[in-house]
Amino acid sequence: MKMHGLGNDFVVVDERSTARRVDAALARRVGDRHRGVGFDQLAVIRDGADADLELLFWNADGSTAGACGNATRCIAAWEMARRGQGTLTLRTERGLLLAQDAGDGLTSVNMGAPLLAWADVPLAREVPTLHLPIDGDPVATGMGNPHCTFFVDDAEAVDLPTFGATHEHHPLFPERTNVQVAHVVAPDHLRMRVWERGAGITLASGSSSCATAVAAARRGITGRKVRIDLDGGTIQVDWREDGVWMTGPTAHVFDGVLL
Repeated sequence: MKMHGLGNDFVVVDERSTARRVDAALARRVGDRHRGVGFDQLAVIRDGADADLELLFWNADGSTAGACGNATRCIAAWEMARRGQGTLTLRTERGLLLAQDAGDGLTSVNMGAPLLAWADVPLAREVPTLHLPIDGDPVATGMGNPHCTFFVDDAEAVDLPTFGATHEHHPLFPERTNVQVAHVVAPDHLRMRVWERGAGITLASGSSSCATAVAAARRGITGRKVRIDLDGGTIQVDWREDGVWMTGPTAHVFDGVLL
């Protein structure tokens, strides 16, 4: 299936009734937007031992990702509709996640508690995650993937192709990092753009939205519940006691057969 959440697009391969076929080479071939299908991430559905589904994620460069919030929401929305139920559990590297039908075409997923300790992000050495020793004073957050969030005067003015590519490979992030630039519109409203490791610029990113909301709340520049405007649309993030919930629309584009 081809799906997207706010333009953050995915190929979804259902391996529940087939042999396991997805590997790094196949992910790169399918991810080629000129010679394949094209995606920001590829998600694989498998039967879950302790959940309704198990999900694995691949980037377009063939590397793996521990979390992909928008793909999780898209798959959850599709599976909940298929089963005729309003909740779903999904097992990812991030842990056991709960999805809910939020009504009005929206789907919510609890992405779990943010990882705030330097070793959990992970970072290469012990530094304060709230104020990284990098020009621009970014915040580090783990959401299953490492994230580096810069708060700037105007996210639109940042040369994101250069800025994102440079910081993705910063030596402080041994597993590379997703890079966000954001500015405050109001105490409950952010504008964000994102560069994803292994994919580049994407129109939206669920885990990046969660990380940016957490970083803004930790800095005290917003509350814990915010609206985030991305290049592909708007998502709502609410950092609650039981985890970081994000809510937004999903889209199923087409079905296909992998030969």
